[in-house]
Amino acid sequence: MAERRVGRQRKKQSENFFDYSLLFIVLFLLGFGLIMIYSTSSYESNLQFGDSTFYLKKQVIATVIGLAAMIVVANIPYHFWERFATLGYIGSGVLIPLVLVPGIQYSANGATRWIRIGGFTLQPAEVAKLGMILFLASLVCRMGRGIRTTKGFFTVLAVPLPICLMIWQITNNLSSAIIVFGIAALMLFVASPEYKKFILLGLGGVAAVAVLIFAVVNAASSDGLNFRGERILAWLDPEAYASGKGFQTLQALYAIGSGGILGKGLGQSMQKLGFLPEAQNDMIFSIICEELGLFGAIAIIIMFLLLIWRFMVIANNAPDLFGALLVVGVLGHIAIQVILNIAVVTNTIPSTGISLPFISYGGSSVLFLMIEIGLVLSVAKGIRLKDL
Repeated sequence: MAERRVGRQRKKQSENFFDYSLLFIVLFLLGFGLIMIYSTSSYESNLQFGDSTFYLKKQVIATVIGLAAMIVVANIPYHFWERFATLGYIGSGVLIPLVLVPGIQYSANGATRWIRIGGFTLQPAEVAKLGMILFLASLVCRMGRGIRTTKGFFTVLAVPLPICLMIWQITNNLSSAIIVFGIAALMLFVASPEYKKFILLGLGGVAAVAVLIFAVVNAASSDGLNFRGERILAWLDPEAYASGKGFQTLQALYAIGSGGILGKGLGQSMQKLGFLPEAQNDMIFSIICEELGLFGAIAIIIMFLLLIWRFMVIANNAPDLFGALLVVGVLGHIAIQVILNIAVVTNTIPSTGISLPFISYGGSSVLFLMIEIGLVLSVAKGIRLKDL
């Protein structure tokens, strides 16, 4: 009997870990996102398509496909994907220029950032984020201690630059380019002990941004100021550009301010009634603030913080460096995107098109986010309970 008891204890200790907390948080954010997409888009979609559930139906389909993909990826050992790391990097570079090919390119709201094959629309930038996570995790593991050298450090930083430049120049999507580079920087920060280099890079980045803002302000009277320059000026003084680049920002701020502490109530937003452009996309956080108030906004931020905490727990207990870096890459993707989205909505940074993960409308975004969550769950399943 004693031997059987010891055998059962050993078997229990060797059981794999499954993070139900992470899964619950993701499912909650997905469900909440569907509710807010319907609440935010029902008026506009009824006017445009005669169907108040048009956007909701499309998002539900993408969510279901994403959940199926998450389940499949979560049940495949994560080292299986290491052999596709280089293919993911090269594939990203091949897909991005396809947005310029007539016949498969797809435009929306004045931007050409998608390709359409059959009835499926894909945003190559989302593929690039996942491909970069896989490739850098594999590259850092192959480099080993070589990453501690100056050459290794800057090699890893240089790897995402071609993809970032392609996203920026070809798809005209600076925000996604920043996210891809941010993912690489965070993965390098975790893998490398050379923190002084990051401090210098950070100071250099801040100085470059300050110089850019100064140059834009001085060139304000020039007729050659491009639309990004106008966005910076609108960020500094949105009321002066209320009929142009500052319009969306002002409407978002009106929505946030009118929500108060507890909000107007779910479905009671006024700004979504044709006043706030892209309310179901980039600006959905402002509608959350208007309908659910400061309480609802803080609740969602807490859910994202809990999600990041679960990522950190899994990364700290991952069976190996490759698994840990995969989780760190996903953490970086989601954390950077959440921070940038909320910063744009609250006019903390200049306006740029960036969605709120799991909540904003967007099929490609939710699909690849769920694949990334599947990777994280796969890494978590590799953890033994005795190691926690």
